[in-house]
Amino acid sequence: MCGIAGIVSVNKSNVSKGLLKSMTDAIAHRGPDGEGHWISENQFVGLGHRRLAILDLSDEGSQPMHLGSRYTIVFNGEIYNYLEIKESLLSKGYNFISNTDTEVLLTLYHEKKEACLNALDGMFSFAIFDSLENTIFCARDRFGEKPFFYALKKGNTFIFGSEMKALWAAGVERENNEGMIINYLNYGFLENPEEKEETFYKGIFRLPASSFLKITLDDFKIEKKTYWDINASVQNIEISLEEAIHKFRDLFLSSIAKRLRSDVKVGSSLSGGLDSSLVVTAINTLDEKLGIKRNTFSARFPGFHKDESTYQDLIIEKTNVAPFFVEPTKDSMNSYLDQVAYHQEEPFGSASVIAQFEVFKLAKDHQTTVLLDGQGADEILAGYHSYFRPFFMELKNANKLEYSNEFNSYKSLHQNNVINPLLEFTLRDTIYRRVSDKLHSQIKHAYSKIEKFNFLSGQNILASTRKKYTKFSVDTDFRTLNSALYYSTKSYGLEQLLRYADRNSMAHGIEVRLPFLSHELVEFVFSLSKNYKISKGWTKYLMRIAFNDLLPKEIAWRSDKIGYEPPQKNKLNVRYFEDKLVSSIEKLNKNNYITNKATRNFKDSGFNGLADLQVWRLAMIDYLLK
Repeated sequence: MCGIAGIVSVNKSNVSKGLLKSMTDAIAHRGPDGEGHWISENQFVGLGHRRLAILDLSDEGSQPMHLGSRYTIVFNGEIYNYLEIKESLLSKGYNFISNTDTEVLLTLYHEKKEACLNALDGMFSFAIFDSLENTIFCARDRFGEKPFFYALKKGNTFIFGSEMKALWAAGVERENNEGMIINYLNYGFLENPEEKEETFYKGIFRLPASSFLKITLDDFKIEKKTYWDINASVQNIEISLEEAIHKFRDLFLSSIAKRLRSDVKVGSSLSGGLDSSLVVTAINTLDEKLGIKRNTFSARFPGFHKDESTYQDLIIEKTNVAPFFVEPTKDSMNSYLDQVAYHQEEPFGSASVIAQFEVFKLAKDHQTTVLLDGQGADEILAGYHSYFRPFFMELKNANKLEYSNEFNSYKSLHQNNVINPLLEFTLRDTIYRRVSDKLHSQIKHAYSKIEKFNFLSGQNILASTRKKYTKFSVDTDFRTLNSALYYSTKSYGLEQLLRYADRNSMAHGIEVRLPFLSHELVEFVFSLSKNYKISKGWTKYLMRIAFNDLLPKEIAWRSDKIGYEPPQKNKLNVRYFEDKLVSSIEKLNKNNYITNKATRNFKDSGFNGLADLQVWRLAMIDYLLK
């Protein structure tokens, strides 16, 4: 896990070690263990690196790393199956100097070029310069766990980095993207689901997950391609539940074992929910024979009805772990808000992201460099209760008797669930199921209007209103369960959570690994029947029964679903927010998003009448606008 940066230009004067150092200095928090800078012999390519040493702590693991005189790489992330790949390459006659996954990746690229991506189980973003072909190859992992931002400047100059800070340090303009801002304020969009490259800043793009980019320097031709996707439409109807349980266990435990490979201390996040609890108990099962005692890190919220400390204690009692806790408060979260916004660079969803920041700080304070976490399970195994709606829609269209039985089980199980109350199926849902796709889109647009900020008006609004993102909702828009899961996993949802975790962990020099995001595991789960994911009113049904023997029954068969949610999920200190809101309104006015009259009205009213999410969005805008 590291920070990478680079400049590729046909103008040699644009590439310098001084500029590369400015870029890596801006992301030094991502790699506190060392730095490196390199410029190609033809002076068209400059690569920079900040190192967080995880595998092979010697100087042999330093970057930029070279393979002979032909290849040079800067790499951020982990290749979990590097030992298996290395063994295969050794059998073909390749030799290795280091014990790093970086050298394995570079050698594999020499062997297979872009096809190497298909062999990788990992989280990564990297750039490889090939001096013979005079190309630079950049790639990002399947789910977007590791970031990769880039900008194109006049004169055929390509600048990239792990964070936008590196690009700004290289002189890329920090200019706001009005379309993103308007869609964020009106609808809460943190990404453009239709154009995944777009960011909140004009001229700065993200390389989409599951994609690579290749530049041929001779003519500065840029090729972009998606190398992996999930097939959500094909299901294996032959596999029995018992077979599915066996394979799911094998794939998950294998994923855990590979993600424990490290030359530094490894621990776990423990929220008390089903996913993190399974990660901790699975690790404990693998570690029992070795007698390893690992650290766990948790946030607690005493007195809050969604506090999960009771469930955390059940796991701690069952396993051989050393637990550590932090209790985020209004004051602590207020004090970290500016830091979190600085590291996130773009708006984030709620104060729960700040609580996560405090948990990672706790891990850093206890010298634990790698954490395994349960993120990703909800999106692939239907963990959110909102997935019941597309599940029932699909059932009703296919088998009304099965629908009736499942719906009755759902109502019986959740009738007293105060955390996740029963979903209401309204006339609106009936209309959505019956109308044509064209009318469906029109109704969707009509409903999206009521979420707008009515005060938004001005010169920039006129230019941006034509660029409205399609308003999706997992509750109503999906006719099958897999289509909803695919949207959350690949289109909109999961990647935001991965961004929060990456920036929050790397702010403290911590690496987060996610066992549920093994692509083999994900592909397998998507191939299964909907009834293996939701059954008898239970979400994540397959996971619950597959690991019922490891988990305490109070956790394995919890009927509620609690997100990573502090009491201060949106509202922090009101006084602090008032300052942020006033500043945001003034900046919106200065940048022609609202009129002078609207600005005065807001100040005079004291921001009365705004919903919590509207308050939060306005506060986030203060970090975007100048």
